[in-house]
Amino acid sequence: MSRSNKVIVPQCKSVLNQMKYEIAAEFGLMNGGYSAGSADTEFAGELGAVHASGTGSVNWSTLSSRQAGSVGGEITKRLVSQAEQVLNGGLTL
Repeated sequence: MSRSNKVIVPQCKSVLNQMKYEIAAEFGLMNGGYSAGSADTEFAGELGAVHASGTGSVNWSTLSSRQAGSVGGEITKRLVSQAEQVLNGGLTL
């Protein structure tokens, strides 16, 4: 079976990318001018500003497979949780 990374909903790409950097910040994987306690990781807008301004970034090529995988796993965990809330009527998008 072939595997494809075909983008089904292109509008989600930026949101998923922002979520990736938010989780990397929570896990302490940001480098540059960012320290783990300097920004409130609960606010995605602030994290987007941290990444976009260049004061903090993630050098993905230096992360171990375990670190990068943990970011991807956390994204999946959060997306499943959000989908469950929507299906249970507890969250509206």
